[in-house]
Amino acid sequence: MKMIKIGCAAYSYRDYLDDGRMKYEDFIEEAYKIGLDGIELTLYWLPSKEKSYFRTLKRLSISRGLPISCAGISTNFCDPNPLERRRNIEAVKRGLEIAHELGAPCLRVFGGYIPEGVSTSDAINWVVESIKSCIDYAEENGVVIVMENHGGITSRANDVTKIVDLVDSPWFRVNLDLGNYRTPNYYEEIVKTAPYAVHVHAKVSVHLEKDKREAIDYQRIKEILLSNGYNGFLSIEYEEEDPKIGVPKFAKYLFSIFC
Repeated sequence: MKMIKIGCAAYSYRDYLDDGRMKYEDFIEEAYKIGLDGIELTLYWLPSKEKSYFRTLKRLSISRGLPISCAGISTNFCDPNPLERRRNIEAVKRGLEIAHELGAPCLRVFGGYIPEGVSTSDAINWVVESIKSCIDYAEENGVVIVMENHGGITSRANDVTKIVDLVDSPWFRVNLDLGNYRTPNYYEEIVKTAPYAVHVHAKVSVHLEKDKREAIDYQRIKEILLSNGYNGFLSIEYEEEDPKIGVPKFAKYLFSIFC
């Protein structure tokens, strides 16, 4: 029987982490208090990049029975400047080292946004070349690179799956964000991407137009994921009300569907 786990991304508490009301240690304790199965560490608020710090976070997460399902960084491989792409490649390699230290099996990255005057074909080639240059290092560190569908070059499932197929490595898969296909047929996009997913972001809703949001049907999502043999984490990436109020409520709802 498949057992999809419910976790939460540190990004859900971004306002608290931005202004110092929370540290990663507090986020881990919050996840423990809620009763989550694991955590995702979005690496935007690191106070230190020393190995001892990452090991402290790893020890704390272990002591609370919360595996770190993924680490997350922000990247852009669609920049026409090869030096900028090289800078992003180095960021991925450093991210892989950090994920390894944390014991996280995945590192989330973005494909990037296509600048004006750049063709989709060129942008896809740049993403593929950049990711390919990181694959050996991913394998050395035992960490799978997972590209999120995050707008830009990854706005549509066909481009996401094309990039993964062209890289053609078991060390490169997808972080499927359920709220980031901002199109009326977003379930069809999710169905196309689900076979490639090894980590999933759970959103409350999809932002379809200016002021139009549509609640995601998680019974339908459950059927899609299970039909593709998914047995990993649904990591909450909360973007609605105060997360200290909203995350526990959303987690309770997800547990009622998946457990």
